[in-house]
Amino acid sequence: MKRHACRLGAALLGTSILAAGVATPGVAETVKLTILGVGDIYNFADHKGRGGFARLNAVAKSLREHEANVLYVFDGDMLSPSILSGFDKGQNTIDLTNIVPFDIAVPGNHEFDFGVENFAEKMAASKYPWAAVNITNADGSPVSGLGGVMMKDIDGLKVALVPVAQDTTPEVSSSGDLKFGDTVESAIAAARQARADGAEFVVGVVQTDRENDDKLIASGAFDVIMSGDDHSYGTYYDGRTAYVETSIDGKFLSPVDITVSIKEKDGKRKIRWVPNFRFIDTATVTPDPDTQAMVDKFQTKLDESLNVPIGATQGPLDSRRNVVRGQESAMGDLIADAMRWATGADVAIANGGGIRGDRTYDAGTVLTRKDILTELPFGNSTVMTELPGSQILAALENGVSQVEKGAGRFPQVSGMSYVYDPTAPAGSRITEVKVGGAPLDADKLYKVAANDYILKGGDGYSALGGGRVLINAANGNLLANDVINYIEANGGTSVKVEGRIRTVGQ
Repeated sequence: MKRHACRLGAALLGTSILAAGVATPGVAETVKLTILGVGDIYNFADHKGRGGFARLNAVAKSLREHEANVLYVFDGDMLSPSILSGFDKGQNTIDLTNIVPFDIAVPGNHEFDFGVENFAEKMAASKYPWAAVNITNADGSPVSGLGGVMMKDIDGLKVALVPVAQDTTPEVSSSGDLKFGDTVESAIAAARQARADGAEFVVGVVQTDRENDDKLIASGAFDVIMSGDDHSYGTYYDGRTAYVETSIDGKFLSPVDITVSIKEKDGKRKIRWVPNFRFIDTATVTPDPDTQAMVDKFQTKLDESLNVPIGATQGPLDSRRNVVRGQESAMGDLIADAMRWATGADVAIANGGGIRGDRTYDAGTVLTRKDILTELPFGNSTVMTELPGSQILAALENGVSQVEKGAGRFPQVSGMSYVYDPTAPAGSRITEVKVGGAPLDADKLYKVAANDYILKGGDGYSALGGGRVLINAANGNLLANDVINYIEANGGTSVKVEGRIRTVGQ
């Protein structure tokens, strides 16, 4: 009877036992919450009926309608790259996510592809908060509009959302003079501070690679980690930390249902919980009508200007992520050849991470402007510099230094060939380089075509700096246009994999 009287009294006061942060002594209270994370969502439309913002928004809307407590989090990368983002600098992704706003959004490295000022504009246009504990201005001051750890009271459970960005962002994007603290150290420190500040349940919202994810899991500082960046899907639970790698383009979603048991003993609250991972293949999801209407308008606008044929490919082309970041690719050859053709350079280097189509083209496929802009959505310019062979070698060493991680710096080339040993220590993997069939001369000056991003040191290509710049970004053509013009000038393309890139023993 006393227990019922207490509950009734609390109800009459317009509060609840849990809302007051007090559990009935000796009796376990439960709090249920659902966490949905997504990241690396670039393309506004679905691909073959899977993914895209309309299906993502449908899932998020449904969860919020049917579950009492939902945390909807974004773990980085949406403003770029995509065809439409090349025109509107990512505004389409803001418009689409504003339909079902996130509780918190972490900026990924691609949020800075169009510069810091553009990211600030997109933050201001968002109907949800952006945050990262490890990003500051150059002088260490907070970035205007960018928050930190978010504390939430969910039915009396104190939940901390710890947002952490990728510390390699300055190497791979245009983040200006912003400072990025170490991802792992910053994340763990922030999580521990959140607990010291009273958090009972800590959720990491992070954009980082799997190697760092493993370190965060091993730390035991987090209850749940929602992670982006790897473009893969996966779930994991070791009895202490629940983890979701949140896929790409919203193709596969995994809401995590958490049932938290709260029991008070001797004045202390004891928290126990178990996760339940759901799996949603968005091919089974009906698109949200409001979002789909916006998507359709975007699609019509693009189709009118981009579905223009430019030429056929005689052989197959391959731009799949694992190929362009780890071996010679016919698509990589085509792009590098176009750069060399457009500039008259001796050699050309194209970073595999700048090639984004992630698909194959059968022999005989008629390529369109849309295809090329899909492959090259960043809006980079073709540039040319003059460098000694020693710096070209250093650039190639950088390019293969993280091949085992599938890093975007992997070099697709034209006018030269190279052999490398992926088992050797980074920095000493290149075993042979030839230019025009002759061994690379360390002292000879060569004209090198590249895109303006890597010429500025992006993807770790500092070795390309310091030379005499013959074509700068202001005077260079849009790289995508050079490729389009190259295909049209040649009546199509007959490029094929021919041994430009080999590993030792091949």
